[in-house]
Amino acid sequence: MLTPTTEQDVAEMVRGANGSLTVRGGGTRSLETGAGEVISAAGMSGVTLYEPGALTIVAQAGTPVSEIEAVLAAENQRLPFEPPRMGPLLGRSGESTIGGVVAANASGPRRVQVGACRDSLIGVRFVDGHGDIIKNGGRVMKNVTGYDLVKLMCGAQGALGVLTEVSFKVVPGVAVETTLSLEVEDAAGAVAAMSAALGSPFEVSGAAWSEGRVLLRLEGFADSVAYRVEELQAILAPFGAVSVSEGAASSDIWKAVRDVASFVDQPGDIWRISVRPSHAPGVVAALQPQQVMLDWGGGLIWARVPEGQDVRTALAGVSGHATRVKGAAGPLRPVDAPGVAALTAGLRAQFDPRGLFSGALVTELS
Repeated sequence: MLTPTTEQDVAEMVRGANGSLTVRGGGTRSLETGAGEVISAAGMSGVTLYEPGALTIVAQAGTPVSEIEAVLAAENQRLPFEPPRMGPLLGRSGESTIGGVVAANASGPRRVQVGACRDSLIGVRFVDGHGDIIKNGGRVMKNVTGYDLVKLMCGAQGALGVLTEVSFKVVPGVAVETTLSLEVEDAAGAVAAMSAALGSPFEVSGAAWSEGRVLLRLEGFADSVAYRVEELQAILAPFGAVSVSEGAASSDIWKAVRDVASFVDQPGDIWRISVRPSHAPGVVAALQPQQVMLDWGGGLIWARVPEGQDVRTALAGVSGHATRVKGAAGPLRPVDAPGVAALTAGLRAQFDPRGLFSGALVTELS
C-alpha cells in the first residue's frame, strides 16, 4: 500500500506508477475493485482552514468525518448534507473520511432539503493521472480548464485522480428537531404520504419509510417547528395517526436511517437503487425484497434480496441507478451507462490517459 502524507507525495507516486492504482480513504465504502496497488489518503489528514464567520471549512482528504463534525459542532455548525457512515452496513471497521464522502457523493436524508454533497462542495485539490496537482473552486473560483472540476470530482469514485483537499460551505446548527411518524403498510402509501409532506410549505428535512413507518423530520427554531408540526399533522391525517419524537430520540431515528442501520448483519444481498420517487412502488413490487427502506421521499431505495438475485434484469426498463453494495459475491461495481460512454472515455483520456485509476462514473438500470 502506498501511504503518502503530502500532496507532493501523491504526485510523485502517480508519476512513478507502472500499473493500476486504487484510491482508498477510510476503507468504509464499496468503491474498490481490488485491482492494482492501493494508494491511501489516510496520511493526509487535518482541517487546514476553518472560518466560522464565512461558513467555510477546508480539510485534507484523509480527515475523518467525525473530526470535521466535532470542529463544526464546537461552533454550532454542521455539514448540510448529513454524510452517512457505511462501515457497519458493509462490515468494515475503518472510519469514514471526507475524501471518501466526496468521491462517493455520499449524502444523507437531508438531501431532500439541502441537496447532495456536491451542492455543498466549493473547492477541490487533486492529483490527476499525469501526476499534476490541480485545484479548482474555493478561493480560486475561475474555472480555466472549461470543466467544473468541483462537481466532476464529487461522485467520480476515484476514476479521475486522487483527492487531496476539499472545501465546503457549512450551515448553522438547529435549535429543535422533531420527527413525525405514522404506520404505512406499503410503498405506494408511503410515497403518497411523503409526497404530501414534501409538497407542503413546511420545510421537511427528512422523509423516509423504514420498518413500516413513514418518518418526517422538521428542524429549526422552537416556535417555527411547533407550528409546522401542527400543520403537517393535519395534512397527514388521511394517512393515519401521527406520533411525535423530539430531541435525542428524533436524532437517533435519523442516524439509523442515514446509516441503514436496520440492514446491518442481515443475510442476503443489499442493493442501493436510485429512481424517481413515483417509480419506487413499482420497483419494490418488482423485486419483492426481504427488507426495504425508502429515503429521499422514495428517490433512494435500499433493498435486501436473496443472495444472487439479478436486480438489474428484474428492473430492466426502469430509469435509474443500481449498485450492489454488499453480497456473498462482493460489491457489484458501477458500470458506465451507454448514453455517457463517450463522455466517460473523453474525461478519462483527459485526466487519466494511462488508465491508472479503476473507478467508474455511472450505473444505470436502462
